[in-house]
Amino acid sequence: MKSALSLIVFDLDFTLWDCGGMWVDCTDPPFRKTGDGKFLDRSNRFLKMYPDVPEILAEIKEMGCQTALASRTERPDWARQLLDLMGYRNCFDFEEIFPSSKVAHFANLKEKSGIPYDEMLFFDDEARNILEVGNLGVKCVEINRGIDREAFRNGLKWF
Repeated sequence: MKSALSLIVFDLDFTLWDCGGMWVDCTDPPFRKTGDGKFLDRSNRFLKMYPDVPEILAEIKEMGCQTALASRTERPDWARQLLDLMGYRNCFDFEEIFPSSKVAHFANLKEKSGIPYDEMLFFDDEARNILEVGNLGVKCVEINRGIDREAFRNGLKWF
């Protein structure tokens, strides 16, 4: 019997956003929003969500599925600041943003959400995370150049 999809989990760096070609913990806060809606750090590095992220999050909401973030950044405070500034932090039901293994992130997600691993779908750009989390029973999709509609829909089909 096939499991129901109950939780969709995203990594941040190079999966949902690009922090000027770097991880968020390598940026230079404070972050700011310009008058034309761009996001920059102190070094004027351009920070952005990948273009299809708003549509993907809207689609998940229509599906009635829960969402989560799992990021192992060394600067969780910076990640949260940037999520708040961009207006995306409230789009997620759960967030596990701290420097540790993705296995720890997913153990926390399972405990907090009550959702079993086989009802979770995870998108990440790092093969090691895909392997570790996949060994838990989570369906995982490796993202190569940021999430887009095609990769998201392929992940849904594969689930």
